[in-house]
Amino acid sequence: MSFDDGPGIDLFQYFPGIRRFLAARHHYAQLRTLGDILFVLVVISGFWGPQSANENFSVFLTWGLLWPTIVLSWFFVGRMWCGICPFPGLGVFLQKKGLCLNLPIPKWLQDKGVYLSVVLLGLIIWVEIVAGLDHWPRGTSYLVLSIVMGSAILAIFYPGQAWCRHLCPLGRMTGAAATMSITEFRANNEKCRGCKTLACKRGNDQKDGCPVYLGAISVRHNLHCLVCGHCLPLCDRDSPQLLLRNPYIELIKNQGRYITCTYIVPFLMGSQLARFLRGKDVYTEYSQSLNLPDSIIFSVTLIVCSFFVLWLIRLGARLFGVAKDPICGHLSPMVPVLIPMAFTGELVYRMEFFSKGIGDFLPTIGRQFNLPFLELFYFKIPAFPVDVLSAFFMMNGVIAGGYILWRFAIVEFSEYLDMKSFIGINLIIMALLFCYLAVIF
Repeated sequence: MSFDDGPGIDLFQYFPGIRRFLAARHHYAQLRTLGDILFVLVVISGFWGPQSANENFSVFLTWGLLWPTIVLSWFFVGRMWCGICPFPGLGVFLQKKGLCLNLPIPKWLQDKGVYLSVVLLGLIIWVEIVAGLDHWPRGTSYLVLSIVMGSAILAIFYPGQAWCRHLCPLGRMTGAAATMSITEFRANNEKCRGCKTLACKRGNDQKDGCPVYLGAISVRHNLHCLVCGHCLPLCDRDSPQLLLRNPYIELIKNQGRYITCTYIVPFLMGSQLARFLRGKDVYTEYSQSLNLPDSIIFSVTLIVCSFFVLWLIRLGARLFGVAKDPICGHLSPMVPVLIPMAFTGELVYRMEFFSKGIGDFLPTIGRQFNLPFLELFYFKIPAFPVDVLSAFFMMNGVIAGGYILWRFAIVEFSEYLDMKSFIGINLIIMALLFCYLAVIF
């Protein structure tokens, strides 16, 4: 079986040190502790430090270093960041102290959580831009604390990490991005055959089960698994695997069935176009001519761009000629074609903020803590190499989407997709690329 379509290469087999690292829970505890320390530093500095972004390190640490790093990690380790994320820390602490009602997860949360998380994601992006959180230390602290409180409230009512599984907007976006990760965490079904305990999911007398109610045995895709290694010491059959795979094979196989991606992708791409456009002179001139608050103008721009992308997706779906699977129901095959562009677009957006601020990060620390010698380390990254790298990333997203479309055309949808429709979908992809390049440059 080929690497393209097979189960992939088990990295645990060739690099057993990776398995030992993940199975040794103290390693994850150390990483989570580091994340908690950074989180506390951001909150303290945001609330009680200077409120000027060039005199408070918390802003760039959050938006310029941590968030771009998380975005970059999506392409390699999926949702592994969620395994060490500090946001559920307070809830986990409360549960260890016995402050949990252990109620069953309600059906409405399981069924409607995806819609609520997309709304929350939209709210976060809107607040980030309109409130200028990337230049407002205290606002950044308010945001991260609000997410912590949401996670803690659910932890009091429900066992495990219900927030991470059903409501977290950042986790939902990360899960959608993880569908194109080059790695996947899966069980070896042959070794799982006949297992009666399901310890990887339920836990045992010594250890709790999977924090997001999966366990290796239930993992079928990258949307929900945190790649935290929690189930490794629980499994007595050595079943869990960390597989190196074709990063687009999951998108090809799901054919647009993931409802998470169906809702995340059009909004995320629309928000990127709106965010890039907001930084252009034409946007500023138009805003001034209308004499309206930026919150209203950006909101309208965000809605228009999101509906524009949604319209293109629906146009592409019509060209595919199939919108329903007789077994799995709704299909949106245009979504997996656009996923690589959607998440490379997010990487480009975050990389732009990183490149503009990294040269002033150490001087900012110097200004905050009265260390003037750190001004000597100031530097500026020229715009040209960043633009070239941005164009390279976007082109890679387009090429990846073209590869997925080609696989659809010759295998999955060969009976529906004729040459005319194939060319039409490619034109849609190129139109989106042109829009991205226009607003980026």
